[in-house]
Amino acid sequence: MEDHQSNQSEVKQENIKKEFKSFAISLKEFFFDLLDIREGTDKKVTIQKIKDGIHVKSHTAWILVFSIIIASIGLNISSPAVVIGAMLVSPLMGPILGIGLSIGINDIDTMKSSLINLGVMVGISVVTSFIFFSIPIFQELTPELLARTKPDVRDVLIAIAGGLTLIVALSRYKEMTNTIAGIAIATALMPPLCTAGYGLAVGNLTFFGGAMFLFIINSIFIALATFVIIKFLNFPVVKYINSASRKRIASLASTIALIIFSYSIYTFVQLYKQNTFEQNSTKFIDDLEQATGAGIINKKIIYADKRIDLVNIGKKLTEDEQIKWKSKLAEYKLNNTTLKITQDEETSKLSDKVKSIEDLYVKNQKLIASKEESIQEKDDKIKELIKALEKLTKEEIPFTQISQEAKINYEGLKTISFSKVISTNFETIDTIPVATISWYDSITNKDELGVKMTKWLQKRLNLENLILKENLNKQ
Repeated sequence: MEDHQSNQSEVKQENIKKEFKSFAISLKEFFFDLLDIREGTDKKVTIQKIKDGIHVKSHTAWILVFSIIIASIGLNISSPAVVIGAMLVSPLMGPILGIGLSIGINDIDTMKSSLINLGVMVGISVVTSFIFFSIPIFQELTPELLARTKPDVRDVLIAIAGGLTLIVALSRYKEMTNTIAGIAIATALMPPLCTAGYGLAVGNLTFFGGAMFLFIINSIFIALATFVIIKFLNFPVVKYINSASRKRIASLASTIALIIFSYSIYTFVQLYKQNTFEQNSTKFIDDLEQATGAGIINKKIIYADKRIDLVNIGKKLTEDEQIKWKSKLAEYKLNNTTLKITQDEETSKLSDKVKSIEDLYVKNQKLIASKEESIQEKDDKIKELIKALEKLTKEEIPFTQISQEAKINYEGLKTISFSKVISTNFETIDTIPVATISWYDSITNKDELGVKMTKWLQKRLNLENLILKENLNKQ
């Protein structure tokens, strides 16, 4: 009985092993079919398509010139959309693919043609952008231009992935047009050439060198990716009649491939180290500024010399604080890095003076706020005085002018005088303007003239309550 149960257990275990093995084989076949790029490869047509795209001819040259102009304008106005449009029509990718292909299939003629055409295209691109940026109104440094002045480790990764994707897409029986267009945008070969032309136009050789280095890095890794896929797909190598010649060319191609591959790895490692150093340095500076209250107005992170230069105009760092932060460099993986902090007494005094001015301003604002009511009262008093002054000015009678006009209008007028009479009804007090006149004895219609003169004076002086009296005293 026990032997029977043991046999059944062994059979079950054997069945489980077979099922698991079958599942593992099926899973392996699934992923192999999913990721295998050898199926659907058209080697002959792929080689011909790459060779056809190498040469720069009349129409290709003009397309390149126009696309460079479009890209330069896009960089000048910081418009990614315009730059993308230029990259879609650029023929720059052709010779680079040709270099990778020629090394992979030992085709020395294709290599020569690719190198010559790539040199011509680069020359046309740099000259075109140089002419464009030589125009003064187009020489403003924009963020889009500044972003292409030095390579980044991420540019290398983009170039590798872009080159791999491009050659895989090109090698299909059915060309993947959308993929090829997307890679033309992602690898961004044109903007560095435009930036190189800008550097020459403004006389900035640092910009020129950095942009050209970025272009070369992108080109090398795209060519390297092409070479790897060509070898992986086992493209047929070019056969030469002369066996010695074939071996020599194969050896040359292998040597070039090894040099490019070695340089690519070296460049990638160096860029990775530089990016890591710059990121760690930035984090170190931010933490230092936040912890100490320093005001860093200028910072230089120099990877080649492993140095960080800071200019501080905020809170002055003491010797102990500087020693403390220098000892912390190792915590940020900045070993063997020199930290230099520039600060002096004048900047410290300036910072203190700014602080005292801020405190004084706050104090004055509080003082002003506490005296708002008093100021308002004074304003009201001033308004009252202004109104009284306006009233007094309005009531003032231009005696000389009025008396001369009255003498002209009324020939029998002997004397005229003005006065203000204060009267009251014991409830209110009022000031009444009074004009007193006297006539020559020869005048007979004194009453009629008096009425007429009263109306004239009231209208002339804009005083409706003016009273006219006749002086009856004989002089």
